[in-house]
Amino acid sequence: MIVVLLGYMGSGKSTIGRLLAAKLNSKFQDLDDYIEDFQKCSVSTIFKTKGEIYFRKIEAAAVKELCSNQTDLVLALGGGTPCYSDTMPFLVSQPKLVTVMLKTSIANLTKRLVNEKSKRPLLSSLKNDEVPEFIAKHLFERSAYYNQAEISILTDNISQKEIVDSIISKLV
Repeated sequence: MIVVLLGYMGSGKSTIGRLLAAKLNSKFQDLDDYIEDFQKCSVSTIFKTKGEIYFRKIEAAAVKELCSNQTDLVLALGGGTPCYSDTMPFLVSQPKLVTVMLKTSIANLTKRLVNEKSKRPLLSSLKNDEVPEFIAKHLFERSAYYNQAEISILTDNISQKEIVDSIISKLV
């Protein structure tokens, strides 16, 4: 089975993905890491030098490649991945793949992301007080994609272990 984690940046996809993969005895892959290895540069550099459209094209191709060539995998997508190309329709059409949305409040996302702005191309030019509104706008725009996930987990005020256990209970 392939489990694909989606949700806004900072929602914990990579952290939860590693823990979930270990519990499921599956391979873990962070999509941004996969792209960086393949492109031999950081996502931030790709955004700066080649632009977001280029990045979204290679991102969509990478998702299809990973999901077509793996059987036991936990894949952590980037926050915008489901919203571009035909990525979300592709994911929900795969019979041996389960999509899981990690749903985190704007307040918690803001706390996590304010200190990581330099690593987040979409946030790097924002002032700290602009981050919550930016997140809220993005969540609204992306909700139609995120809400197509087969499983949705509210991550606020529960431990990483509880999140993983909740996902596993819904996979059965």
